[in-house]
Amino acid sequence: MLDGWRAVSILLVLAGHLLPLGPSRWEMNEAVAAMGMVIFFTLSGFLITSFLSRGADLRVFIIRRFFRIAPLAWVVMIVLLIMNQSPAKAWVANLLFYANLPPYYLVPGGGHLWSLCVEVQFYLGITLFVMIARHRGLILLPLITLGITLLRIVDHQYINIITWFRIDEILAGGILALVHGRWYGSKPQSVLASISPYWLLPLVLLSAHPAAGMLNYARPYLAAALVGATLFNGPVRLGHLLESRPARYIAEISYALYIFHGALNAGWLGSGSKVVKYAKRPLLLAVTFALAHVSTFRFEQPCIALAKRLTRGVAIRAPA
Repeated sequence: MLDGWRAVSILLVLAGHLLPLGPSRWEMNEAVAAMGMVIFFTLSGFLITSFLSRGADLRVFIIRRFFRIAPLAWVVMIVLLIMNQSPAKAWVANLLFYANLPPYYLVPGGGHLWSLCVEVQFYLGITLFVMIARHRGLILLPLITLGITLLRIVDHQYINIITWFRIDEILAGGILALVHGRWYGSKPQSVLASISPYWLLPLVLLSAHPAAGMLNYARPYLAAALVGATLFNGPVRLGHLLESRPARYIAEISYALYIFHGALNAGWLGSGSKVVKYAKRPLLLAVTFALAHVSTFRFEQPCIALAKRLTRGVAIRAPA
């Protein structure tokens, strides 16, 4: 089910970034891409918090996350940094994953990699939190998440790539993980099971639209509720779709799809007039999927296997 939502999230991002979704004044591309990102962040928060809430060894967590995220990201970043003749500050900011913070050092072709910066900063932050508060301290996630959302409200930030204005989308997924683990009893699960995801889908899209106003602040919670509704009592047909073989395959190569699509779109495949540019879209998508397939199975999976070998024998559970 979660793999299916991962597939949905990357397809929404690709559509928002690469396809014409109506007249520009409708701002549907922005809304669809933001919807894809909030679902992706929800899944990330869910999976990471599920791992840590079971008292997982923090060394295992950091090593495996590093080998999952950094190798491909660094390869693409280095190519982009060289091509753009970027200054030393941009190299440091991108390779250390803080290019999304002011004064911003994202480079052409790598603008979409702001989300990796948010992810990595989240990994480091939650690791430090668990080191200090132990894994039982995760029960405070709802208060922390609401605090981030309140900060967004005070600063009038409907959507932003700066970590402290966006991380509530990941943290809301973390709350869902704790609900799934019954940290707050069975009542939250019952509530989510009573909600139809078909009602939540348009609400998540609306909350991702620039014109939705205050509803933007509810986006993290609506996305977490959407995923939760399918986990606890999802419609059978939707479940079959999310658990289908194509969905699993797209989910498996989704990280590479995300990394490559923006970089390729900044080159020849994304250049030209509007007509020429969109005429190249089938080729751009084909190359993106081909590179993602090769990268996933020939590069990323060996890196992940290496991380597992390095952590073999390391205790999986840490003190509460």
